[in-house]
Amino acid sequence: MKMFKLIEDDPSAYKKGTKFFLISHSEFIGVKSYVLLAEDLKGKIEVTEDELRNKFVSIH
Repeated sequence: MKMFKLIEDDPSAYKKGTKFFLISHSEFIGVKSYVLLAEDLKGKIEVTEDELRNKFVSIH
């Protein structure tokens, strides 16, 4: 399972350094979206491909 780490604060709830699991991804008319589950299992967020590239780093 892929893991990602937040590299900048998310204004909604998560701080820099929070780890997430990639739990699903989908594509609709060329727009990719990803659902990430926080490591502490307390919440999940949906991000676009651009947000995933800019705000997260992969930590296999």
